[in-house]
Amino acid sequence: MVTRAPRAPATLAAYVLHRYDWSESSLILDLFTRDQGRLAVVAKGAKRPYSQLRSVLLPFQRIQVSLGRAPKTDAAGEPTSEVQTLRAAEWAGGAAMLTGAALFSGFYLNELLMKLLARSDAHPALFDVYAGTLSGLGANDEAALRAFEVALLKEIGLLPDLSLVTLTQEAVSSERRYSLLAEAGVGAPRAGDTALPGHVLIGLQAALEHGSLAALQQACAQALPELKTVLRGLLHYHLGSSLLRTRQLMLDVQALDR
Repeated sequence: MVTRAPRAPATLAAYVLHRYDWSESSLILDLFTRDQGRLAVVAKGAKRPYSQLRSVLLPFQRIQVSLGRAPKTDAAGEPTSEVQTLRAAEWAGGAAMLTGAALFSGFYLNELLMKLLARSDAHPALFDVYAGTLSGLGANDEAALRAFEVALLKEIGLLPDLSLVTLTQEAVSSERRYSLLAEAGVGAPRAGDTALPGHVLIGLQAALEHGSLAALQQACAQALPELKTVLRGLLHYHLGSSLLRTRQLMLDVQALDR
């Protein structure tokens, strides 16, 4: 028996993560929406020269979209089709277009979201972190990127409580150093592990619980080199790959500039 899911909200706050050509005149969009998570949407006629959507469906710009009916679902509640139809979209204001290094950073955020978020799984807090990160790129990209990675891992349930030793559930000591590993969580560093100061882990956990992006970025700034190595290990473990496409592109561009 096929049933229909409830009608979606009239409009959704969204960002375009990626665009794919669908036909000579249309696009398939990977949208990150605040209320419904990642969605696949067809924008019919969006590539036509006089389409009003051409200047709206751009990455890193906050938009408001209205969609057709939600996909039909089967008896188990699973959608029989992932792709919805875009009815309308309009610019919702925000920061200027990203350029230079900030543009690469923005595409890196988008690649992480596309690879780590399941479709139709809403993460409103992460949506807000993404929006806040985009608006601040260029000022302190390194801390902003690390804070986004921490928030992303926490939102999708891949980050342990950073204020506790995972195995024993003892409180982390601000004066000691700890490893943070995908398969073991927070623990005593082993030979070759990159260790993080306990006070940094405590600060990160406090910022996550408070929900302040600025506080999370400040906590990350306390140990950027170590945090970059640790988070890269966590992300690669869960992605199942050693290098993201955007990271490789950044490395290639840096090599050309030398």
